[in-house]
Amino acid sequence: MPGIFEPLTGGGAAVALDEVEISIIRSLAVQLLELIGPGPAENAPDDPLAELFAEGPSEPPSDPVLQRLFPDAYGGPDAESGPPEQAEERRAYSSEFRRFTENDLRAGKRETALTVIRSLDALSPGGDGGAVLELSREQSEEWLRALNDLRLAIGSRLEVADEEDTDLLYRLPDEDPRKPMVMAYLWLGGLQESLVSTLMT
Repeated sequence: MPGIFEPLTGGGAAVALDEVEISIIRSLAVQLLELIGPGPAENAPDDPLAELFAEGPSEPPSDPVLQRLFPDAYGGPDAESGPPEQAEERRAYSSEFRRFTENDLRAGKRETALTVIRSLDALSPGGDGGAVLELSREQSEEWLRALNDLRLAIGSRLEVADEEDTDLLYRLPDEDPRKPMVMAYLWLGGLQESLVSTLMT
């Protein structure tokens, strides 16, 4: 069935995508790559050990999308509650954790987005421009992570904080300028849900 992942023998998943769907997913994955930014290797010295032990940023990113993709480890609704010294301590822990983990997290998200782009680029479109995407189990798990990242990014731009916000999106009028982004958000959610179901069978 078009737009719905189905299981493959051996544990993978397959989905039929038309030309427009392929273009949308690829474009979103490229935009995600650009948002995450280049990896440490882009400006790292020739010594691979120096890159391995390179420290990342200690402050949260300013972009709301990147804040959603790379949240504080000790954040959450109660992060600023309690005595000031406890809030300060949590901020210090978050800063230290971010410094040693964000580079790796960014590298992982870049690789996940690249997996999506490469698998789409490897498709052989039919006469109508569509194709059947077949993924191994490992690729399916990468796609699942990528779909989640894309939905987090779009949801952040749409200021989706909870299920109630999602319900409101369904009722937006067609003339609302957010409508195309909303349709992509909901469609990716359906793809993600079908892939989760497929991998659980």
